[in-house]
Amino acid sequence: MSKLLVVKGHPLTADYSMSLKGLDAFLAAYKVANPNDEIEELDVFDGTIPSLNTELVSAMFAGEGASLTASQEAKLARFGELTEQFLAADKVVIANPMYNLMIPAELKSWVDTVNVAGKTFKYTAEGPVGLAQGKKVLQLQANGGVYGAQDPATVYMSAIFNFIGADFSQIAVEGHAYDPSKTDELLNDFISKIETAAKTF
Repeated sequence: MSKLLVVKGHPLTADYSMSLKGLDAFLAAYKVANPNDEIEELDVFDGTIPSLNTELVSAMFAGEGASLTASQEAKLARFGELTEQFLAADKVVIANPMYNLMIPAELKSWVDTVNVAGKTFKYTAEGPVGLAQGKKVLQLQANGGVYGAQDPATVYMSAIFNFIGADFSQIAVEGHAYDPSKTDELLNDFISKIETAAKTF
């Protein structure tokens, strides 16, 4: 039995989101293929993802035994929980839109919690080494334009997860903003690819 972590990186629902429609299709196909797997879901827009702001970063660098506020302690604890949640998963699927060529800020904050020295990568004399080998990560992304995987959001996500040693892949739907008349066709192709991938993920 494997553990799948599902990361919802869109603030709306599948009624409005092509990436979440894709996620729904993925989960339906995945559950049929893997009926005994454990599935855990995380919504990065639920308000519990700490961002690397002054309060959190100063707490990280305060040192052992330093006096922290209750808020700092809570943010540090939650950051650590998210790191451990990622580490405990065998597989991760992420669904998100592309906003202004990048992933949403809330999803970026979550990514920061899984890119942690000593946990998901380590520094060596030969350079950094990923510690998340064997973990599969699939990103489902909706792009209004056509970028051919060269958009900053895709490049960033691929770079981060490859950096920590994960097996990263992406399925994207592109171009519906260019030609809305093809939206249904593009969505159907997106979902078909996702359903195929879910069966062996």
